[in-house]
Amino acid sequence: MKRCKFAMTVLMFLSPTIAFSQLSAIQSKVQEVMTMDHRTEAELARDADRDPVNAIDFMGLEADMTVIEFLPAAQAYYTKILGPVLRDNGHLMAIDSQGTFDRWGDWIEMPEMGMVHPVPFDNQYNMDEGRYMPGELNFGVPNGTVDKFLYIREYHNFNGADKARINAAAFGALKSGGEYVIIDHTKRHMEAENGPNGRREDPVAVIHEVQQAGFVLDRVSDMFYQESDDLSQEVGQIPNMTDRFFLVFKKP
Repeated sequence: MKRCKFAMTVLMFLSPTIAFSQLSAIQSKVQEVMTMDHRTEAELARDADRDPVNAIDFMGLEADMTVIEFLPAAQAYYTKILGPVLRDNGHLMAIDSQGTFDRWGDWIEMPEMGMVHPVPFDNQYNMDEGRYMPGELNFGVPNGTVDKFLYIREYHNFNGADKARINAAAFGALKSGGEYVIIDHTKRHMEAENGPNGRREDPVAVIHEVQQAGFVLDRVSDMFYQESDDLSQEVGQIPNMTDRFFLVFKKP
């Protein structure tokens, strides 16, 4: 109970407009989950710059959706929030390597995570290229049945050919009207790739690549704009929050 009260106090301090304004049903549910004991102190500390209450609302997520989370990674920041949100009426397909799932803790066994479905796939890291090499893309659900595809801070991890393959697979998985959500660290438009910007993406290039797969850009948020990030440093060297773009595409 003490931890729950502390977490709620943090939420109210960091987001006073959220705490005292009218919340949507999904925002209220997300805020409730954020105070649960399965979330670590490190995750609570990230809440200030990831703002999941408003981010998930902007994504258009609803509690009865079938959602793919592509590469939640070992930290599973969004998985730990989305699992309980979707528990009663939805499904969350978590797509990552078996090694990632092996590093998840006991939290995945909680009843609240009953509709989180880990789907392992081969995703080897190529040291020479500095990129991951995804194997067969199986999302664990039939094509045309997914409401939302989330791709958060991982788009930069693949080369052009694999990006195109993942974008096409996302298009196939989604229903007509389904949405493809991409958040990543910002790179200057048309800047050549170098060491410091290797984990950044040019949002204009991303829009073009995703449109090539058949998607239509539906909306853009600047909630993760960060003026203090001059886009010249490696993202791990940024002392507070990187500048990030937030794009939501729709399948016609």
